Amino acid sequence: MKINGEEFTYLDTFGTYMTVPDCIVAPKNKLGGGHGEAKFYVSSKDTMREFYGGEGFCAKCFILKNDLIDYMLAIKSEYFNPTQDYRGKSEMSALWSMRMDKIQMLDDVILFDIYDQNQIEGPRGYVNSNDLGYQLIRELSLPLVSYITAIKLIDLSGSVIFYWKLFVDFDAIAEKEKALVFTYGKKSKDNNAKENEIVLPVVENEIQKQIRNARYGQGKYREAMLEDCMYICPITMINDERLLIASHAKPYAVSTDEEKVDPKNGFILSALMDKLFDRGFITFSDDKHLILSQQITPKNWERMGLRNGQYIQALPLDDQRKKYLDFHRRAVFHGMIESNIHIHIDTYNDNSRHITLK
Repeated sequence: MKINGEEFTYLDTFGTYMTVPDCIVAPKNKLGGGHGEAKFYVSSKDTMREFYGGEGFCAKCFILKNDLIDYMLAIKSEYFNPTQDYRGKSEMSALWSMRMDKIQMLDDVILFDIYDQNQIEGPRGYVNSNDLGYQLIRELSLPLVSYITAIKLIDLSGSVIFYWKLFVDFDAIAEKEKALVFTYGKKSKDNNAKENEIVLPVVENEIQKQIRNARYGQGKYREAMLEDCMYICPITMINDERLLIASHAKPYAVSTDEEKVDPKNGFILSALMDKLFDRGFITFSDDKHLILSQQITPKNWERMGLRNGQYIQALPLDDQRKKYLDFHRRAVFHGMIESNIHIHIDTYNDNSRHITLK
């Protein structure tokens, strides 16, 4: 990957995702009280320092403008139809537009430093920064439904830099949407009800209706996709209908009602391939090549019999499905493919990858 004219090679991936907590985000994004704090919990101190450079480290990081745009597009539905009680809930749609305008004015690559908060006692590892890139993450992120991945890169002279990417936790949004359905009632204060009991007298029928409609819609989605995708997983070639899953390219949690049941929004995959695709560990190019995430070790890819760049001849692709797949590459996939930037990845025999950002 070229950054400010310097070429970097993939070195390592941080082993855990960094969930964005409520305490770090901008005031209007917050769920709780207080004004928030800048320090960000990463992991245990030992794990954090092993990755970022030892006790007292100052680590140079960057985020990409295109990544921030992709994040904001992916989380737009949460800004406009919140599943959480944000402090600025009534202003969230306006904030989304203002923040998108701000991102458009940024440079393509935003560099920032993070510092080990070694003055904090205990085993938990924290970082902090006053730089723009770090502050943007605090401003844009919605707590508990956002997380960050980190990839370590190194140049020919041995200089290390860390690529941070902000993601939406689609599973977390889906869970909070489910919780909303079951909290229409209010806590009962009489009739000997327990302190935290939820009373759902009339609303229960509406809940049951919503659940039935969702299940019916997903059943029809699977049937339509099986027909459209020829009853076969294009990677494994498994064709037993009982072992096939209808996967969404644009996650269900952030899809419109039409997109949720559109058979072009995804692929028919076997169980393991569905899990890899759903979690963003694999994706596909528009010319039917498999793209593997650095989040999975080369040895495990070998065990699964998957190769980066492998041609998937049976992959059903047309213009409609490519639009959903573009969303998946930009907002779901945990790798270094940017659809608005040409990236060429060479995988060598030693499983290292040389990445050029043009």
